[in-house]
Amino acid sequence: MDQRVEPLRPAAPFKSQLLKWVGSKQKFAHEIIARFPRQFGTYHEPFLGSAGVMAVLAPPRALGSDIFAPLVEIWQALRCDPGLVKDWYAERLAFYRAGDRVERYEAVKARYNAAPNGADFLFLCRACYGGVVRFRRRDGLMSTPIGAHEPMPARSFARRVDLWTARLAGAEFARLDYREAMARARPGDLVYCDPPYSFSQTILYGAQSFRLEDLWAEIEACKARGVSVALSIDGSKKSGDAECPIAFPQGLFPREERVNLGRSMLRRFQMGGQTLEGELVSDRLMLTY
Repeated sequence: MDQRVEPLRPAAPFKSQLLKWVGSKQKFAHEIIARFPRQFGTYHEPFLGSAGVMAVLAPPRALGSDIFAPLVEIWQALRCDPGLVKDWYAERLAFYRAGDRVERYEAVKARYNAAPNGADFLFLCRACYGGVVRFRRRDGLMSTPIGAHEPMPARSFARRVDLWTARLAGAEFARLDYREAMARARPGDLVYCDPPYSFSQTILYGAQSFRLEDLWAEIEACKARGVSVALSIDGSKKSGDAECPIAFPQGLFPREERVNLGRSMLRRFQMGGQTLEGELVSDRLMLTY
C-alpha cells in the first residue's frame, strides 16, 4: 500500500450505523481517534466488526479485515457494488413484512445458519435484538431472537449505504486472521485493535476461539518495526466499581487512556431490557506510543 503520511484530520461524532452491533465503538470513536498519532500512513483494523471507528475516521488509506466470512462479504460488496448491498436489505425486508414478522425473521435466520452468507447476515444484524450477534456454544448457530423494533425502511438504509460508501472510499477489505492482517502493517502505519473482550460472554461473535494472550506477540512485532498500535480492551464495569483485571506484558503499552462507553447493551439483553443505570462501562485504550 501507499505509505504517504498525512496529518490526522479532527474526527466529529458520526452516529448513523450501517450494522446494528453490540459493542460498536462508533458512538465514542471520535474520543478514541483523538488519541491516535497525529500522522500515520495506512490505517489497519484487523478486528473490523461493524467498522464504527473506521467510518468515523474516514481514512484516505485503510485495510479493514476480519476472520468472519459473512461480515467481510458485506464490506467487500459495499466497496465494489453498493447497489447490491441495498438490494440485499430491501429484498429481505420485503420478505419479512409479507407475513408474520417472527416467523419471517426466523426463516431468514434458519437460511443463514444452513449456509452463512453476507446478505442474510446483513438483515439479521439490523433486525435482531439490540445487534447482539450471538452464537450457541453447542453448534455455533446464530441464536439471537428478533428485536422489539421494526427494521428501518429500505430507502433509509439505502441512504446510509451511500453515506458509508463515501466514508470508506479509501479502504480495502479482506478476510484475514488478525495475525496476517497485522503483519501487513509497515513502519509509520497505525493498527487499531478492538478484539473480543476477555470479560464478555463467549457466545458473542468472534469470542469463541480468541485468546488475548496470543495478541501480545503480534503487537510487540508491530511495535518493533515502527508500527503504532492502539488497543481497546476491558476497563471497568458496574459504573466503575468493578475493574477488569488484565495482565499486560511489561513495557508493551507505555500509555493508557480511559474511554467511557455508557450502559452495557449486553447486560440489557441478559436482563430483559432493563435500563441498567448501574451498568455503566469504560474501556482501556492501550497505546504503544
